[in-house]
Amino acid sequence: MKKETLSEIVLGTVGGLIFAIGMCMTLIPEWNLFNAGVVVSIVGFIVLLCIIPVYRSTHPKKQHAPINWGIVFTWIIGVVGALVMGFGMSRVMVDSPAQSDIIVGIVVGIIGLLVCVLNYPIYSYIKSSKNDN
Repeated sequence: MKKETLSEIVLGTVGGLIFAIGMCMTLIPEWNLFNAGVVVSIVGFIVLLCIIPVYRSTHPKKQHAPINWGIVFTWIIGVVGALVMGFGMSRVMVDSPAQSDIIVGIVVGIIGLLVCVLNYPIYSYIKSSKNDN
């Protein structure tokens, strides 16, 4: 392992931990550390941004292939599906959910899960229709 790769790993781990701790400080109301959490999160994000110059200095520039719009579309579908599923989960996991919250949360969560599961067949279809042209 090169020294540069190790520095990328260390920066990523330390920056990710600092960022995650800051997010916990911000999002857990019992801690009462919202403002300090924002500052810690920003510091973690800056540490993560320090990976970019290290990476650019150690890895040569490569010729980029044309954009594969099938993969871009697949990522968008996956992110939307994960957000929908997360919304459904949050409806179920509130402090004292009403029965309507539980039903809506389960239905919405299943819809988001189906979107995530159907993501690969959608990509396969886009890829095969692209090869047919």
